[in-house]
Amino acid sequence: MDAQYLIRFDDLCPTMNWQVWAEIETILLESRVSPILAVVPDNRDTSLMVGPPRGDFWGEVRRWQQRGWTIGLHGYQHTYVTEEAGVVGIWPRSEFAGLSEKEQEAKLRNALEIFQREGVRAEVWMAPSHSFDQATISVLHKINLGIISDGFALAPHSDSSGLLWVPQQLWKFRRRPFGVWTVCYHHNSWTRADISRFRNDLLKYRSAVTDLHSIVEAYRDRRHQIPDSLYATAHKAALSMRRQIRFNL
Repeated sequence: MDAQYLIRFDDLCPTMNWQVWAEIETILLESRVSPILAVVPDNRDTSLMVGPPRGDFWGEVRRWQQRGWTIGLHGYQHTYVTEEAGVVGIWPRSEFAGLSEKEQEAKLRNALEIFQREGVRAEVWMAPSHSFDQATISVLHKINLGIISDGFALAPHSDSSGLLWVPQQLWKFRRRPFGVWTVCYHHNSWTRADISRFRNDLLKYRSAVTDLHSIVEAYRDRRHQIPDSLYATAHKAALSMRRQIRFNL
């Protein structure tokens, strides 16, 4: 099977870069692409406060969902309280990993309560800095949030508890011969060049871009396989090597 790509944008909140987002949204609509949007329910992270808050933020989120775009629960307040990398193991900082299951459940229920109050349905989970642990997974199962956008694998797969993991392996488009690849973007610091690159990449890869609902239907019964584990090991090793080179430079 040829490669398929999902597009994900992180850190959507009232104080994000709305000027850049307006151009991104136009490109998505023109391309008829349905992205995954990671919404922070109650942002307290000052690094995401790049502009004045928009009072109609939740109205915008409802409109995105009405279009068929996927709305994800991106943590609770996007604040880091531990130095744990969690099960994915990318960044040693977390809003969740290392906390008790009781503490994590309280955070997640508070986050869901905000979504519900605003008339928004949480369809998928994604943790800030990709950091969460087995306690988080247990709570996700308990609150019936059954899709995780994270992890390294060649394709989505269900775990033993029935949660569907949709891997997130890329931060820009790269040509791949097969598999399902989620490209994760953070638009707050984008320049004109970044917007232009996104437009051009989307034109180039548009025929291979799909949406989360289609992926869930196609892969809900797939289990984790040995090639997924081999790929995950190689990918983590490559990420670690890149970080070491950058640090030494």
